[in-house]
Amino acid sequence: MRLFWREHVPLVFMYAGQLLLTVYMCRLSGFRNSFDLAYICLVNTALFACYLTYRYIRHFQFYRRLTRPLVSIDESGEFIGNAPLADALGHLLQQKYRLYQNDLQQYRKKLNDHITFINQWVHQMKTPLSVMHLAVQKEADPFFDSMREEIDKLKKGLDTVLYTSRLDAFAQDFVAEPVNLRLLVGKVAAEHKNLFIRNKVFPEIQVDDRLTVMSDEKWLAFALGQLITNAVRYSAGASSRVMITSDVRGQQAVLEIRDNGAGIPAQDIKRVFDAYFTGENGRRFGESTGMGLYLVREIASRLDHRLELESEPGQGTAVRIWMGIAKGKML
Repeated sequence: MRLFWREHVPLVFMYAGQLLLTVYMCRLSGFRNSFDLAYICLVNTALFACYLTYRYIRHFQFYRRLTRPLVSIDESGEFIGNAPLADALGHLLQQKYRLYQNDLQQYRKKLNDHITFINQWVHQMKTPLSVMHLAVQKEADPFFDSMREEIDKLKKGLDTVLYTSRLDAFAQDFVAEPVNLRLLVGKVAAEHKNLFIRNKVFPEIQVDDRLTVMSDEKWLAFALGQLITNAVRYSAGASSRVMITSDVRGQQAVLEIRDNGAGIPAQDIKRVFDAYFTGENGRRFGESTGMGLYLVREIASRLDHRLELESEPGQGTAVRIWMGIAKGKML
């Protein structure tokens, strides 16, 4: 109703001005009968009111649609009235909606093709990396130490690209299953043994071997790998160990990765989970993409896990992952 009156205010003022002008012209022409003038004005006003009423009823659906917010994009192509103007606008919106859907499908296809290409490329690159890794694994020359380090960096970078590209299709690549935390932590720590050795930082694992949680082993392992990599990187030269512990609180299991390294500056804590944010530590230590903790947060959210982070500059950082204990696996 308010929109209707806002649109017709100029018309009402124009009618009132025209009515006054008519009365004025009648007076100038010598017409002096006030009763007849009042009757003429009353009849004209009644006709004008009937016209406004008819227009409001005819465009009622149109105005209601314009004042009601859209809940979904599909509603933008809905029929919005039976008046000529409303009908024409409805057809125009439907045409625009179809064009939008066509463009959206094309962009989705391009994105899916790009993701497929990235996945295939990563898998193709992993094969020569595995061959190179095996070729230098038993070499004792110090030269090959740097080779092994660079190969590990390449492998980690490829894994990051692969998991980032799969994140949008998480639902198709997710399997909820009971996961033994002790076995998983041991497996991930073993995969990063070269990283521990190079940085002279070693894991101290205190995870109950009976603790089983509901998660996806592959995604959770990748998230743990990101957290362990960060803990080792920021502990190098400041501490010789990374603590990985577990606890049970009610129906929740808590896995904590704690280091005694550089810690996170207070001004950076609220942003460390943002994509591409490297912060002060990223500039100091280098080789930071700003994607590690972002991916951990996104994976934890999709796995229905809760993430906590505590840190003090110069004292270290603790990251805790809260997970539901698998049914029948309570300690």
